[in-house]
Amino acid sequence: MTTDPTDHGPLVVVMGVSGSGKTTVGQALADRLGLPCADADSFHSEASVAKMASGHPLDDDDRAPWLVTVGAWLAGHADSGAVVGCSALRRRYRDVLRQAAPDVVFLHLTGDPAVLAARVANRPGHFMPASLIESQLSTLEPLEADERGTVLDLGAPVDDLVSAFVQGLG
Repeated sequence: MTTDPTDHGPLVVVMGVSGSGKTTVGQALADRLGLPCADADSFHSEASVAKMASGHPLDDDDRAPWLVTVGAWLAGHADSGAVVGCSALRRRYRDVLRQAAPDVVFLHLTGDPAVLAARVANRPGHFMPASLIESQLSTLEPLEADERGTVLDLGAPVDDLVSAFVQGLG
């Protein structure tokens, strides 16, 4: 049984490939709405982080337990609302999140691959190398018409992205 989404803050997944601004926009959105925020990267296993850090993309077997964990985190915040930054690159990955948290809405940050690569290359201390951007872009399945969400250009200022998304929530 789902709860009435007007009884609490929204459950939001800020999605996109690495470097799209999921963490930055997600935190700004959570701050604006007064909601808890998480970065799904913190839910990856040590083995998955090591795999990505060595330049190898994750496969569906790597992602499955991670997506279940992210979905459980969202479900645990269904009564209050929350924001999580999570790549959610494929429809079936988003389906896992929706199965755990049916009221989830997506904010897909998309834009110029050169901007993405530059952002990732200039991110000190992060495990995701810029070399994996191409594999993420080839994996990405945009939101479909029946998926609740908004697509925004990652090149816009963070405050503008947050405002546009909040306005879209109605």
